[in-house]
Parts: sequence; structure tokens; C-alpha cells
Amino acid sequence: MSENDTPIGEPTADGAAGRAPDSSAGGPFAALVAAAIAGEPLRSVSARAVDPETGKRIPHNQLPKIAKGDGYRRERWLIGAVAAAVGRPLAEVQRAAAEEWTGLQVGDLLRASNSTTTVVVAYESGTTADDLPLLKEKLKTLGLGNIRVVSADVGDSAP
Repeated sequence: MSENDTPIGEPTADGAAGRAPDSSAGGPFAALVAAAIAGEPLRSVSARAVDPETGKRIPHNQLPKIAKGDGYRRERWLIGAVAAAVGRPLAEVQRAAAEEWTGLQVGDLLRASNSTTTVVVAYESGTTADDLPLLKEKLKTLGLGNIRVVSADVGDSAP
């Protein structure tokens, strides 16, 4: 995650009737949904949970399953629906889903994002910028040749 990203919050579910239980078994995508349904009725969240691309809506009874991180089909349209429901940027929700659904860390490992370009990389935990020479070369061919590569793990610069 880059220094400009907003961290994904931890769930604050209160376990009350109609609310989701704690989603500690889930991941960052589940945490977004759990936080959203902790403070309001499931039907209200569901009314906003509409994917703008497909028009599909998450049913209210599906939200607690997503908040727990189990028992639902992980489909692409869910990402847009969750982004709409929680009022967070689509790219942030995409990163949360990618991390939870694939087990890969997702963020700007190369620190190559700028005001006009966002570079997001999925990588295994412990990966450093030096472990991605092909990616660095591709970024150069895309006009990002003067990027400064910084390892997310130790903060060291690489050429």
C-alpha cells in the first residue's frame, strides 16, 4: 500500500441482531463490508450495494456472509457493489478483494505512482522491488523510466 492510500479499517461489528459478527476470520474486503453493516440496517446497505457496471445488487442476507469472509461466490461485480455500498474508491476495494481472494499483498511496491499514474502490484509477502526486474523494465517502456524504486519492506532505494 502506498503512503497516499487510506488504510482499510478494521471491522467494528457489534453483533446486534441484523448486524454482522466480528469478521476477524475474513480479510480486508470482509472488513469493509463488516464496518458498513455494523452501523446501519442490512437493507439500507444492500440498497446502496449496486454494481454500477452490471446493475447487480448484493442481497441483504448475503452481506453478513461477505463480512465473515465465507459462504459466498467471489465474483467481479461484487467489488463494484461493495465500493458503492461503503463509499470508498473502486481501486481501494479492488486491492482489498485481490488481497483477500488471492492471498497476495497488493500495493505500490515500486513506489512508482504519481499524480497522473497509479501503479499497483500484487506480490507475495516478503517480496522487494529488486525481485521484480521485468516489471521495472515494463514501467520504463510505458514512459515511467525515471522512477525511483523503493522497497516497501526496508525503505531502501534501488536504481
